Amino acid sequence: MTDDEQDNRTGGTSGPAMSGATTQAVFLSYASQDAVAARSLCESLRAAGVEVWFDQSELRGGDAWDQTIRRQIRDCALFIPIISENTASRPEGYFRLEWALAEQRTQMMSRNKTFILPVCIDSTPESQADVPDSFLRVQWTRTHAGEVPAAFSQRVRALLVSPSPAPRAEGPVSPGAPAPAARVPGRVQRKGLYGALAAILVLGAALAVFRPWQQLQGRPPAASVAVEPPVATEKSVAVLPFTDMSEKHDQEYFSDGLSEELIDVLSRIPNLRVPARTSSFSFKGKSATVGEIGHALGVTHVLEGSVRKSGDHVRITAQLVRTDNGFHLWSQSYDREVRDVFAVQDDIASAVAEQLKTALLAPVDTGKQTASTEAHNLYLKGRYVMGSDSVEGLGQAVDLFQQATHLDPNYAQAWAWLAYAHNRQIAQGGEIDMPEMHQQAMQAAQRAIALDPSYTVGYAAFATTNMQFEHDWSVAERLLDKASALDRNDPLVMQIQGHLSAAIRTPAAAIRFFHQAVDTDPLNMLPRKYLGRGLYYDRQSAEAVVVLKRAIELNPQFPGLHYELGRALLQLNQPDAAIAAFEAEPDLTWRRNGLALGYFAAHRQKEAQAALDDLVANSAGGEFQVAEAYAFFGQKDKAFEWLDNARERHDPGIIWTRHDPLFDSLGADPRFAAFLESVHMPVASAG
Repeated sequence: MTDDEQDNRTGGTSGPAMSGATTQAVFLSYASQDAVAARSLCESLRAAGVEVWFDQSELRGGDAWDQTIRRQIRDCALFIPIISENTASRPEGYFRLEWALAEQRTQMMSRNKTFILPVCIDSTPESQADVPDSFLRVQWTRTHAGEVPAAFSQRVRALLVSPSPAPRAEGPVSPGAPAPAARVPGRVQRKGLYGALAAILVLGAALAVFRPWQQLQGRPPAASVAVEPPVATEKSVAVLPFTDMSEKHDQEYFSDGLSEELIDVLSRIPNLRVPARTSSFSFKGKSATVGEIGHALGVTHVLEGSVRKSGDHVRITAQLVRTDNGFHLWSQSYDREVRDVFAVQDDIASAVAEQLKTALLAPVDTGKQTASTEAHNLYLKGRYVMGSDSVEGLGQAVDLFQQATHLDPNYAQAWAWLAYAHNRQIAQGGEIDMPEMHQQAMQAAQRAIALDPSYTVGYAAFATTNMQFEHDWSVAERLLDKASALDRNDPLVMQIQGHLSAAIRTPAAAIRFFHQAVDTDPLNMLPRKYLGRGLYYDRQSAEAVVVLKRAIELNPQFPGLHYELGRALLQLNQPDAAIAAFEAEPDLTWRRNGLALGYFAAHRQKEAQAALDDLVANSAGGEFQVAEAYAFFGQKDKAFEWLDNARERHDPGIIWTRHDPLFDSLGADPRFAAFLESVHMPVASAG
């Protein structure tokens, strides 16, 4: 190790040697050339009462020193990498090992945990920073030479006291996508000086005659739509994730899968309210009491349990508990072979229904199951890895579902989730073969419905493909009506119904479905984000701000929430507040989109042009957002060009075209009506 390599570290022995337990210390990682800025950052954090592992006095190198660094990265509460032109220009250095170790540690963390907080001390853009992918999925703090904003020190202190959730590896490229995923951006193409100056002059002229932020004015607030915890009803139960008690603790996918399937089964019981998976699983690994869970989810009972799986045998223990007093109403253990797990699910569902005095007019319809234990195992693994909604996780899920259908070609659930996994891959965009993936999603969904006409996911996936690719709204509506008739409590179906209503009816109609989805899945930020978006499209900007701020309080790192808030603030003619919201957006793609709009509305012409150039340079899968930006900038020809690109690319954002406030400048242009006709959008009805 050279002296220079040794200097590329975060000194950090100001605290005691760690024993392996996570502490409240912050690990500061930097390259040697940035030592002055790092020291300034360290002093600012320490002045705020934060313990920082940073000590240049021990730059001695050697194995013991290396082990100390590794231990501190393993034990620290937060990891702050300092990013600069110096780090971007150095392909090798000890700081890169530190970064790799920090990223490796995140793989053992919940998706809802904040650990990495990048700080950039100069103007290095994210797209040229040469950092690990995980660094691009969180909000960067930008400083000058290590001068830290007070808000950053306060945020660090708040995270150390009460860690906030981290963004999922998702972030929809288009507002119309049913769920989100972060993409690693491509390299920004540099523009010539004269071209840049000309573009800025065009922007200045557009600002002088075209004031889009004034056109975005929202209506006065309607009746309050603030979302509060649902009121508990007596016949209500939340299924908490069952604990994996297997000897090696390597069967979490199985215990989670059992819990998910119990949610599916119980949600089909008439008059029984069952919160969806995302809300119930939000308490996984937390020490919340049953009373706190009951209040948050609006339920009077929780079903919890454990799974101990060994080979082909499984022991399942389940218990039903009241949330108001913690009393156990029922408990039972089942020692069975794995192939009998479906019968166990039915037994548990029947017992819960009996305890809650909910009459089972007929046996619970659990759909057609597979007789292959191995296929079911692959299916559960697919559902488990799909939960990340990351590019990698979705790819693995597709592979696992395909293996399951190969073992059992009649496995309807595996076919349905294979179709939906393809839908999610399409929604995330990027460099993929859209037509081919669309065909695969279509075929899988049709196969699922043919095999089991009672399973809602097949209809939901088929409806999504018809909306995104065929723009066949009537077929999609019939499919969703069928799915809703089978299970009126499915929040996924509600969300897709909301998007369909936005396309062929009105935002007000969409809002009703998003409200229902929030009531059913209150701790899932996705339907809350869609509700805020629907209010924005309905010009209820003040109400949108209320909903989105509440969602941000619950999960400030959920991708897209700050972006939607920023758009609503633009609608209220508050460009500076909107820019602040966009800057706080943790997802790079959404942040890039928002800043282009915010800078333009704030007359920051040079920054607006740079942001627009960055947006165009990273447009793969986000063509609809480029069209929105050009329309907002008043460049109609470019806007229509990119709308055509979005249509060819099957960008899901097209769903919102008719009511998009950013397209207000296009409404009177005959090309806008022609575009709507090309995607078969009918005249909006009264909703």
